[in-house]
Order: sequence, then structure tokens, then C-alpha cells
Amino acid sequence: MDDGEDIRAALRAFMAAREWQQFHTPANLAKSVSIEAGELLECFQWDEEPDAGRVREELADVLTYAYLLADRIGEDPQDLIARKLEVTAEKYPVELSRGRSTRYDRL
Repeated sequence: MDDGEDIRAALRAFMAAREWQQFHTPANLAKSVSIEAGELLECFQWDEEPDAGRVREELADVLTYAYLLADRIGEDPQDLIARKLEVTAEKYPVELSRGRSTRYDRL
């Protein structure tokens, strides 16, 4: 079993023990990802060097809800990322995008 499977199994067990799956609709989980991402961003609102512990906690919340959402819709997070990386690699070829932040349609 890989690390991604271990995390998903741990999340499933945690949620099952508390019977929280009933609240985990795709819409609720997507909202939670956004809410937690806002809390992560808030860490940087007034400080370029925020509390590292708080950043880790908020990032963990974002990742947790993202993993739960992927699981809820029957997707493997690692597969989603790998597929998206392939698409992005085509949009941003190394020879055109290295060291540039230019949007793909303007390269």
C-alpha cells in the first residue's frame, strides 16, 4: 500500500468512527476546501513570514478536504494530479515557459 492509500484509509476510518460521511457531499467538501484555503491565505494576510505551525495546520486542512472530495467522487488524488500535470506540461512546454510566468495562451 502506498502513502496515498494509507492516508485515504486513515481518513475513511476517522470519518466512519464519527459517522461524518453523511455530511460529506461533494458540494460540502468543495466548500470546505475553499474555506480552509481562505484560512491558509489569512496566515499571509499581514505577514510575509507567518507562523509556520499555523500554515502547516491550515495546509493540512486544505489537503484533508481535497483528499476527502477526491475520495467521495471516486478519484485517486495522485492520479488526478498526474493527469493534470500531463495537461499542464502540454500547455507550458519547457522551452517556452522556463523562468516565465506568462499565461499559456500568450507564450
